[in-house]
Amino acid sequence: MSQVANVRREADNEAKAIARNLRISPQKLNLVAQLIRGKKVDRALADLEFSKKRIARDVKKTLESAIANAENNHDLDVDQLVVKEAFVGKALVMKRFAARARGRASRIEKPFAHLTIIVREKEEAA
Repeated sequence: MSQVANVRREADNEAKAIARNLRISPQKLNLVAQLIRGKKVDRALADLEFSKKRIARDVKKTLESAIANAENNHDLDVDQLVVKEAFVGKALVMKRFAARARGRASRIEKPFAHLTIIVREKEEAA
């Protein structure tokens, strides 16, 4: 009568980390996610460290979390990790109103986004 355990959705040589409800539009977050897709993790961390975008700090924290998950939870070699996927999802949008001229109002939208980073251990060519 017990529940079936959740099956792991990633392969055995993969690990992931998710950052939810980041206060930035998905379009802007995707620009930073494009920087790291397909790169080795040490190179991706260096690119995020020196990026001028504000959200790069949160993307770096998520990537570090994915690396830590790979090392501690799945016993993967950190030196062989590559960013397999970095994708952005749309979250809630706060709607606010700003007063305008002649008694009117205009809507201000404050979007949020989700970020998922999947790292994979790359096998060395023998």
